[in-house]
Amino acid sequence: MRHVAIVGSGPAGYYTAEALQKADDIAIDVIDRLPVPYGLIRTGVAPDHQSIKAVSRRYEGVALTDNVRFVGHVSVGTDVSIDELTSLYDAVVLATGAPHDRPLDIPGASLPGVIGSAAFVGWYNGHPDFAKLDPSLDAPGVVVVGNGNVALDVARILAKTPEEFAGSDIVSHARAALSDSAVREIHILGRRGPHQIAMTPKELGELGHLERASPRVDPADLPDEGDDAMLEPGMRKSVTHLRSFAANPVAKPVTIEFDFFAMPVRIEGDGRVERVIVERTTLDADLRSHGTGETYAIDAGLVISCIGYQTPPIPGVPYEHGRGRFASDEGRVLSGLYAVGWARRGPSGTIGTNKPDGARIAEMVLEDIGRGAGKAGRAGLDALLASRDIVPVTFRDWRKIEAAEIAAALDGNPREKFTSVEAMLAAIRR
Repeated sequence: MRHVAIVGSGPAGYYTAEALQKADDIAIDVIDRLPVPYGLIRTGVAPDHQSIKAVSRRYEGVALTDNVRFVGHVSVGTDVSIDELTSLYDAVVLATGAPHDRPLDIPGASLPGVIGSAAFVGWYNGHPDFAKLDPSLDAPGVVVVGNGNVALDVARILAKTPEEFAGSDIVSHARAALSDSAVREIHILGRRGPHQIAMTPKELGELGHLERASPRVDPADLPDEGDDAMLEPGMRKSVTHLRSFAANPVAKPVTIEFDFFAMPVRIEGDGRVERVIVERTTLDADLRSHGTGETYAIDAGLVISCIGYQTPPIPGVPYEHGRGRFASDEGRVLSGLYAVGWARRGPSGTIGTNKPDGARIAEMVLEDIGRGAGKAGRAGLDALLASRDIVPVTFRDWRKIEAAEIAAALDGNPREKFTSVEAMLAAIRR
């Protein structure tokens, strides 16, 4: 029997398990530090995007196969080391994702009221690490830094009415805080222009259908319409939405302002965020942005940085600090140790990108381990955890947590998520 451990139960982890479990004589343990599976599907995808979250049913099908096991509430690097895992398994695959924010490296970024998107998204999605974040929503202005889909998610969630969250799984503490929000002006800052955004048409189009909020684009920021022909079709559709926002401004209580060619250079405030100083930029021939020296101020009580993510290091694993990911040769980190998904390539691509990535790493693993070396595998891990009085959460336990969340849901909503590990474990005991 060949034994493989996958560290991380998000899309990259389960797509890798799906590819591996089709092989003969293989046992796969999917290890996660939380008692609940699915990674960013549960705590990263926006709560009002339930169709995307539905992919978890596919992962559930993998988890319920005889040769795949979920090992929850076990922290690799703390409860068990990488060296211990590689001694127990024929292969160990790191699928930990990139759950940490890249820092916003400008003066004032440490002021209260400046947070990263991983923290803010984790807060409204009920991630136990961020459930107590309590973001400042008591001022009219918010600055969102970044020109990707995460920035759009953040702006949309800030702008929605309580009624617009019907059918979502936004957690109760976020729903309550947002219903009392004083936010009325949301600025989305991008260093470059409309042709350089990383926003997809669906997410941009949603901004045009919000009940109390309207998106605004300065027509002067848009390039000549004829230049759109050079764009690939998806990007062309995105820019078409921006042109529509510019041509048809609608007066609503909340505005979502796209500030293109805008670079935050300083955050100011007396003990907390009060304003963001923004420098106007221009693009060179290589489409790189450069400051012009011209600045303006945006009043804001909250700054949310959506400029990318990084994978946290694990002791004993080679790491690329500049890129925020594990160091690997196309997925091979060390002998018997691999990386997949964002942990391998950095935070790029969509959820679906992890499927071919997982298949490639699975093929690599099977090629490297051959028929296996007869390592202890899951029996060895169980003995090691028992010796440390660590009781892992099983997939059957997770389904008890899930049942309790579904039972607690508001009418029309899929679930009311537990936001602490203690509450999750209590649901299992009940």
